[in-house]
Amino acid sequence: MERRQRNRGCPRTRYNPLGARGAAHSGRSAPVRRVVCLGEALIDFISAEASPSLADVRAFVPAVGGSPANTAVALARLGQPVAFVGQVGDDPFGRHIAATLARSGADVAGLKFAPDVRTALAFVALDDVGHPDFVFFRHPGADQRFDDTSVVRSALAGAACLHTGSIFFTDEPSRSTALLAMRSARETGVLVSYDPNVRVSVWPSRADMLATIAEACSRADLVKLSAEDCIALAEGDALAHARALLELGPALVVVTRGERGCVAVTQRGELELPGYAVDVVDTTGAGDAFTGGLLSALLATGLASRLSSIGTAELRPSLQVASAVGALTTTRRGAIPALPTRDEVVEFLRSRGDSEAAAIAARIGGNG
Repeated sequence: MERRQRNRGCPRTRYNPLGARGAAHSGRSAPVRRVVCLGEALIDFISAEASPSLADVRAFVPAVGGSPANTAVALARLGQPVAFVGQVGDDPFGRHIAATLARSGADVAGLKFAPDVRTALAFVALDDVGHPDFVFFRHPGADQRFDDTSVVRSALAGAACLHTGSIFFTDEPSRSTALLAMRSARETGVLVSYDPNVRVSVWPSRADMLATIAEACSRADLVKLSAEDCIALAEGDALAHARALLELGPALVVVTRGERGCVAVTQRGELELPGYAVDVVDTTGAGDAFTGGLLSALLATGLASRLSSIGTAELRPSLQVASAVGALTTTRRGAIPALPTRDEVVEFLRSRGDSEAAAIAARIGGNG
């Protein structure tokens, strides 16, 4: 299926595989370019026992979370250089987050500590099949107050990709800071990835949520969302949502559907890919893991440099890598503790007979 790309949203500068700074030195052997994850990092208090409702939970286990933070660790575990940019409180929770991200291999030079606001918290109940129910405590959280554009500019210098999204967009000034970062990244040839990770309860209003998500999608090259996100945004199936979002300007839209796999829509065609059958323990962070796998694979193959022109046959192995990362994450409890390594992903794909995807996974960290 062929589509003509329209000129919408931010001006689209061709993605520069060397990054804004590296382009000036293209005669040299370029270093591996990193992904910058911009957004919230928080503490998840996860139910110690299965429960369909937070009201019935008797004990919680704390864990570092936040969609962009999870994605940053997913990238690091796979061997893809990554930096995390955001803000936590200058409190024990914030320091624990910083230490956890640093131990994972993420660069945390862009993680700020706010002295006057606290680290955001989320309480999570997991039902018998590992599906989460969230309640957030921010009022405000340190992430919502992030406005340091100089830190963002510094992190993006020479980067391959900016990934952002989630509840970082619900309030000011973090929303405007992120939207400006998306515009700046795109104008300098840095690939822009966005995941709305819809949590309706934290938005000021539905109208505000829909308008902000639409604006963010118009500034992105790649949009990834879940089937649950689609239901929260509007009626219709995942493929219909992907088509509608593509009209806003991104070159690639991917909707994850859990055990049913994913659907992808590009300017050149559409693809429905089945999921991998695994024994699910906990689905928390699986979508963020998928995003980390997809970005890593697109960079490893070089497809990130031409998203608007790739066909579904080229895209399939990268989606298989992403699906494998997401599937493996569901087989263990927690988000960050469950994220797989590159070797685990390679072995998993080989065991499923997906040798081309396994070869791509083995190259992650080389940026093509």
